[in-house]
Amino acid sequence: MNKTSLIILALIITTLLFAGCRSNPVRNVSDAPVSASNSIAADQVRDAIIRAGSSLGWSMKADSPGHILATLYIRDHIAIADIHYDANKYSITYNDSTNLNYKDGNIHKNYNGWIQNLDNGIKRQLSML
Repeated sequence: MNKTSLIILALIITTLLFAGCRSNPVRNVSDAPVSASNSIAADQVRDAIIRAGSSLGWSMKADSPGHILATLYIRDHIAIADIHYDANKYSITYNDSTNLNYKDGNIHKNYNGWIQNLDNGIKRQLSML
């Protein structure tokens, strides 16, 4: 190979490595409304959130009234989120992570997909109340 071909090959490899390690701003869910056909209590919201997370592989721990600590273990990755809720709304916020390259408010792109799936699951569970 000549020198130009080696430089082009190195640029391609570098580009592919950086593309695979993309990070995005952390996705948080803030004050999502609890929409249910009937008036519901905070403990019903808690139970719906726990059902949603558990069905998606999250470990859900009702830490205190109005707070659930959600932890997802995938291979060597760990994502931890705080879920604050009441009878009218809930929020999902980043707490901590392992092997997800969190830095300056950015994180591995998969984290946001996991949070989106969790949010969708919570909405599904709440819609059944």
